[in-house]
Amino acid sequence: MTETEALLEVQNLRTSFFTSDGVVHAVDNVSFHVRRGEAVALVGESGCGKSVTAMSIMRLVASPGKITGGAIRFKGRDLASLSEKEMRNVRGNDIAMVFQEPMTSLNPVFKIGAQVAEAIRIHRKMSKKDAWQEAGRMLELVSIPDPYKRLDDYPHQLSGGMRQRVMIAMALSCDPELLIADEPTTALDVTIQAQIMELLASLQKKLGLAILLITHDLGVVAEFCERVIVMYTGRIVEEASVGELFANPAHPYTRGLLKSLPSINEDPANRPPRLATIRGMVPSLTALPHGCKFNPRCPDVMEICYGNEPAQMKVGDAHTARCYLHGDQADPERTSAIEN
Repeated sequence: MTETEALLEVQNLRTSFFTSDGVVHAVDNVSFHVRRGEAVALVGESGCGKSVTAMSIMRLVASPGKITGGAIRFKGRDLASLSEKEMRNVRGNDIAMVFQEPMTSLNPVFKIGAQVAEAIRIHRKMSKKDAWQEAGRMLELVSIPDPYKRLDDYPHQLSGGMRQRVMIAMALSCDPELLIADEPTTALDVTIQAQIMELLASLQKKLGLAILLITHDLGVVAEFCERVIVMYTGRIVEEASVGELFANPAHPYTRGLLKSLPSINEDPANRPPRLATIRGMVPSLTALPHGCKFNPRCPDVMEICYGNEPAQMKVGDAHTARCYLHGDQADPERTSAIEN
């Protein structure tokens, strides 16, 4: 892929944390891209490095964390090499981010209108009056009822879903080309989650947004995204289109995640009494196993998995997996049994 084809291109990104237990690579040699107008999901269990990847793109990794390798290119410009002043211009204007819990992002003592208007005035030359009017227009864009009236409300006067809509309005107020949504529905009930995802989908089409969705909810991914990237212990273990990944998961970890999802299409007579789980726990980043990092939990582990860590291997068209089952050293009988 050339730089002109990708809006965002992450190459061999490494983000490290310097702790008393040693250096921890929370994001390790991660590469992916997001095209213009595309919705891409970054999925995995808690602690897999999804949010650290997002914060690295925004250059918001807090000490003792630091980007220690790789490149992050936005429209061909390496964000990792920008000064903090230059990066502040990128945030909001070019790339915006919506966080998990809006109450931690909104100031409880300021009115909604003041906070949205401030976000607008930071990046766009506008009078206070014009910024206030624009804030109302942004609340209207994200389908908040009585938007201009809501400008005078405080965050605690809004429901969780409405607060998240306000955060989306603030993120979109400077017309960014890429929106990073970090678990935007985690703190909301199921009905409101669906409304927020429908809102993001409609805004993506209306504004031509590219969206990088950070989530652990594969149900959301299936409905909303075009491509999916699966992470485990700071590494990408599988990447494919959504349809291909759900139909033909290639990595044992991905298969475990999909098997753990309940299905409404399953015959109740054949339904197992309990949902499938992935055995064991995610290993500590300070004590990762040798070889494939999933080998202690993998139902398909082979001798080679305890040697060197596998590289990303081609499974199909635009489908890769970090797994020896798809390499030259794989046991043909084992691979055939898994595929069938």
